[in-house]
Amino acid sequence: MTTISPWINFNGNAEEAFTFYKSVFGGDFTKLVRFSDLAGPEFPVAEEEADKIMQIVLPIGGAMLIGNDVPAIMGKVSENENRSKIHHAVESKEEAERIFNELSVGGQVEGAMGESPWGTDAGMFRDTYGIEWIIEFNPNK
Repeated sequence: MTTISPWINFNGNAEEAFTFYKSVFGGDFTKLVRFSDLAGPEFPVAEEEADKIMQIVLPIGGAMLIGNDVPAIMGKVSENENRSKIHHAVESKEEAERIFNELSVGGQVEGAMGESPWGTDAGMFRDTYGIEWIIEFNPNK
């Protein structure tokens, strides 16, 4: 079986964002690697980067949400330029509304939850961390 899992970059707040996502989706992190965990002669890590996240993984359904902090030397991630969205299909209208309402807190709603032109219940928003989401329930599945 093949799966596709989104991997998103953060400007030093990956752990905070993933703790928030965990509060919405539940579950436990299956991986949390800090830059300091990899530090050594062949991979020097600046002190200010040591506690940042190299990789964090949160299983959601049959996929994984993966993230990391981008080291300062690589420049900042521009959330306002990222127009890709994470699509999350759920099993009920109530679950769609719950996830939409919880994930969009502090963010910017682009399309409120409601009936879509293609016959699903869907909504889209940019969360408080700049990540864009589409939450959707298909009653015909």
